[in-house]
Amino acid sequence: MELRSKVALVTGAGSGIGRASALTLAEAGAVVGVLGHTRSELEKTAAEIEAIGGTAVLLEADVADEASMRSSISTLIETSGRLDIVIANAGINGVWAPIDDLKPEEWDQTIRVNLRGTYLTLNVSVPYLKRHGGSVVVVSSINGNRTFSTPGATAYAATKAAQVAIVQQLALELGRHRIRVNAVCPGAIETDINDNTKVRGKDETAVPVEYPAGDIPITGGKSGESEDVASVILFLASDQSRHVTGTPVYVDGGQGLLR
Repeated sequence: MELRSKVALVTGAGSGIGRASALTLAEAGAVVGVLGHTRSELEKTAAEIEAIGGTAVLLEADVADEASMRSSISTLIETSGRLDIVIANAGINGVWAPIDDLKPEEWDQTIRVNLRGTYLTLNVSVPYLKRHGGSVVVVSSINGNRTFSTPGATAYAATKAAQVAIVQQLALELGRHRIRVNAVCPGAIETDINDNTKVRGKDETAVPVEYPAGDIPITGGKSGESEDVASVILFLASDQSRHVTGTPVYVDGGQGLLR
């Protein structure tokens, strides 16, 4: 129970990587603030944490809304007394379309959730991390960092590249406060995020590439699982990675090296 006495915040904790991370951190002994905008999903995550003997604090909020984020973090602090770990996971794929077809409001929505949401998560939580030091892990992607071939994903790739820039900037800024800041960059992972992806004009933006058999080498083409990412997040959140900061860790089974 290497995170016993620690308090963690996980955004986007209702499903996918966020849910797996919340459960993994709870199994390691942390009290986990499960934050998201869909209460029914958060209740399921909280119930799973409690079923394994953990403690969850349910925090319903829009990560891009300042008032609800401040209220939620205040609730977590009032309930648990401290904050040691922040997993900035909430994000969307948004609309993938040719740049001349991508609407300004579609661009803005992806930026709002992925970048403003990351900014607000850190802006609100860092003052509490400064009290004792801690660890921040931002969930980015191989898109925008290792690969650029996802058809029409300009807005998404831009936010994911920017998240890694934020991580590296803040690793230096916050080091004096004993706060480590790292990123995980997943490749193809079995989550529900693709269900909320809208793709237009794929034929206009797709780059024809012939991959070798099994474009994820380590699994023979099979996508990774949320738990694969959660395990790396646990490492980065724990003292096992005490001398690691400003580092993007690719959790893609080698997928990004082929492109």
